[in-house]
Amino acid sequence: MNHLLKLTNWGINSLVAALVAAPVVAFQTFLASSAQAQESGAYIKITDANFRKSLLALPPFQFQGVAANSPQHLSVGKTLFDVFRNDMETSGYFEFIKPAAFLEDTAKTGLKPVSQESGGFKFDSWKQIGSDFLIRVGYRITGQDLSVDTYTYFVGQEKLVLGKTYKAKIGDARTIAHTFANDVVKELTGKQGMFLSKIVTSRSTLKGQKEIFIMDWDGANARQVSTHKSIAQSPSWSFDGKMVAYSAFAYHANEKRRNLDLFTYDTTNGRRFLVSYRRGINSGSAFFPGDRSLLLTISTAGNPDLYKMSLDGKNLERITNGPRGAMNVEPNVSPDGRQIAFSSDRNGRPHVFVMNSDGSNIRRITVAGTYNSAPRWSPDGKRLVFAGYDKGHFDLFTVNADGSDMIRLTSAKKPNGKMADNEDPSYSPDGRHILFVSNRTGANQLYIVTVDGETEKRITFDNHQYFKPHWSPSFD
Repeated sequence: MNHLLKLTNWGINSLVAALVAAPVVAFQTFLASSAQAQESGAYIKITDANFRKSLLALPPFQFQGVAANSPQHLSVGKTLFDVFRNDMETSGYFEFIKPAAFLEDTAKTGLKPVSQESGGFKFDSWKQIGSDFLIRVGYRITGQDLSVDTYTYFVGQEKLVLGKTYKAKIGDARTIAHTFANDVVKELTGKQGMFLSKIVTSRSTLKGQKEIFIMDWDGANARQVSTHKSIAQSPSWSFDGKMVAYSAFAYHANEKRRNLDLFTYDTTNGRRFLVSYRRGINSGSAFFPGDRSLLLTISTAGNPDLYKMSLDGKNLERITNGPRGAMNVEPNVSPDGRQIAFSSDRNGRPHVFVMNSDGSNIRRITVAGTYNSAPRWSPDGKRLVFAGYDKGHFDLFTVNADGSDMIRLTSAKKPNGKMADNEDPSYSPDGRHILFVSNRTGANQLYIVTVDGETEKRITFDNHQYFKPHWSPSFD
């Protein structure tokens, strides 16, 4: 467990001031051709009652150059294909047609239909195997420059839905693939893709230490952004995705002690700012819309309570006040800024509560269970996800903001047959997935699950321990 209601012991070494700045990736996208979307605004109609995954044919990407001149072409092509395919699979909109069912040798046919180029493909070959969509991709490498031509076809109407050429350095192949996936999802569904979003998390480093890391949504490109050499925890994103707030046990040399202080980290320039260092707990922060103020737990007055403050650490406003002996922690601000979800043991055991942003109209959301915590709002503000303790372990549940319609999302066992803990949830920016931590393999690893609980995917595969991950609210 890593909940603030059970604070972890800390220690080890002094505070290091420097942080690692985020790398900047730049690339260009050029529109080659594009068909008008259907009048409905989407080729894939998504309804709650009746949704069928579309059949997608995704042949291997074609290298359109001289292999001897581009020794990296195989690895680059594999990166492009694997990242894009994983994005399409995770989206939940598609079912892939197995390559063995293809009626054409895609290595010998062009990227365009035979009506447009000699040696092109035939739509009938893809209609016969039931394809809803066909995606053809070719790429070229010139030195360190990468150019990727993409064609997305609606097979039934023999129509080019989206045609784009993406240009960047070969080191940015993953970014191109994610961008292409976003464009496809947007064009076919009318909804924004989330494949350029990021995750911020606390991750184990040396024995007994944790630092803050930022990574791609799929666990790739992890980079450390704090160097406290103690315990850094509970990170959260600003609404624009440009800033991270987190807490760390920082060393106060004048008092020769460590304290759980609150910091912000600017992802655009790598700068860090010490926001709150009041004696005791300064943790569990959440941004308000507009990113000019924060909500956090402070214990300087005694029991942990929720406070609102400006990003410079000033303009302190107390939001909760007890009741006496109660802990009010893990706040999360609704997307419209009008409500706050939080955890509190004010009724004896930790449960999820919701109140107005000024602290009025507090109402209890969860009733069942002995320990419910870490509430997070859905992007549309209609539901909450939280971790609930059930029969000796934690699982994830979603519930309407008024406490109705509770749905269980997770249930998994460890290799020894005991039930695993699934906790620390966070919604994806499109609201279709939930990020969480599970110890089902023996170590705390990151997973995602669809909001209906039907499909899970593991996204980290290492020996680290992960805690309190947070999915960026922005799409890019």
